[in-house]
Order: sequence, then structure tokens, then C-alpha cells
Amino acid sequence: MFILKKTIMNNFVVTASVVAALFFTSVSTLQAQTKSLFNGKDLKGWHADVPEHDKNPNAINPFLVRNGMLVSLGTPGGHLITDASYQNYRLEIEYRFAGKPGNCGALVHASTPRALYEMFPKSIEVQMMHQNAGDFWCIQEDIVVPDMEKRRGPREKWGVNGDKLRRIPNLTDGSEKPVGEWNKMTIECLNDSVKVWVNGDFVNFGYNATARKGQIALQAEGSEVEFRKVLLTPIKKLSE
Repeated sequence: MFILKKTIMNNFVVTASVVAALFFTSVSTLQAQTKSLFNGKDLKGWHADVPEHDKNPNAINPFLVRNGMLVSLGTPGGHLITDASYQNYRLEIEYRFAGKPGNCGALVHASTPRALYEMFPKSIEVQMMHQNAGDFWCIQEDIVVPDMEKRRGPREKWGVNGDKLRRIPNLTDGSEKPVGEWNKMTIECLNDSVKVWVNGDFVNFGYNATARKGQIALQAEGSEVEFRKVLLTPIKKLSE
């Protein structure tokens, strides 16, 4: 009996050790897969598309690194775009308006540059505009959400360009922090679905997107915004 109990206990210890090892291996693997798209020193891995530079090469670049942060000065208008394309990922962005709050956005599944208004790349924008964080804007790409007509307006006016109804409002009010404090936006893109949280609040979900992969872009759209974290993690399923 003593030998049997000892054997059972030893097996339990071994099993517990294996489970713990697998758990920590899984956590370590996930952490190893997570990478920062911003190195805190320069804009390596990104390129700017600023239409103003076409006619005025001496115009300032609205994207820079300051005090270890990626900064969008807001003007002249344009986009900072990753050199690489991505699919099936979680994007975590920490940002704040450095002064007067205004407009900005994170674009996923970006492709053809200047596809709209000779400014915006073909993409799905996840809005960061003050008090509208988490809205979807369809930019030559489309996406479906529950309660589509209630949230987007009359079906006959839907579209992805020109004067069409391209905005799909988010689901919450009051998810953003007071101006000057850091906000955290989490965007998950998996196959044809896009899911968004702002400061832990679930704010939007869309599916049947017309794009499943592409570059990631940050905007310069009138207001100065600081980014201290831009993390990307591969995923195989959406978070609950």
C-alpha cells in the first residue's frame, strides 16, 4: 500500500510538472511571437506617404520619434505605413492626444495608396477620433456589422467611396480616457473579421470584410497624437 501511494504521488508530481512546463512554454511562445512594430528609436519598418511632399519636397514629415514615442504631428496630412503586410493578428496600440484632441486612425488591411480623395489608402479604418474611437470607416474596402441599417443608415446609401455612407459607429460611449491620458486600442483581425476594444471595452465587430490581409497604417489627420506602444501578436482565434 505504501509503495502504491508513493507511486501515485510520484506520478502526480510528474504530471503536475509536465502541465506547468507546458503552460509556461505556451506563455513564453506567445510572448516570443509578440513583436513591437515601433522600436522606440526610429521609423525602421515604416514608410510615410504624404501627398504634400509631391509638390513641396521641403514640407515637414508629420511622423517622427520624440522622447521614445512615435508622434504624428497631424499636418501635413498623410499616412505612416508598415513595409510588411500582416494577417490574423492582434494589434495593441497605446496612444494619446498631445494637445487639443481631434482626429486620427489606425488602418488595417491597407493596400493601394491614395485610393480615396488622393489621400487614403484602400483599407478599413479603425477610428481614433476623439469621442469616436472604435468606429469603422470603409475606404474602398467593406465590412458588415450586426444591425447594419440601424448603425450605417439606409442600405441604398452604403458605399466605400465618394459621398457614400462609409462610417459604421462604434457600440459604446465614454470608453476613452480624459484628454492627455493614455488610451489602449486593441484590434483583432482574423480571416474576414475585425474586432475592436478601447480601454478594455468591446466597441466594434465586423465580418465579411472584403480584405483579409494588408499593411497597417497610422494617420496624420489634423491633430498631434503620441504613440508609445504598437504591438502585434499572431492569433488563431478571436478573443471573447
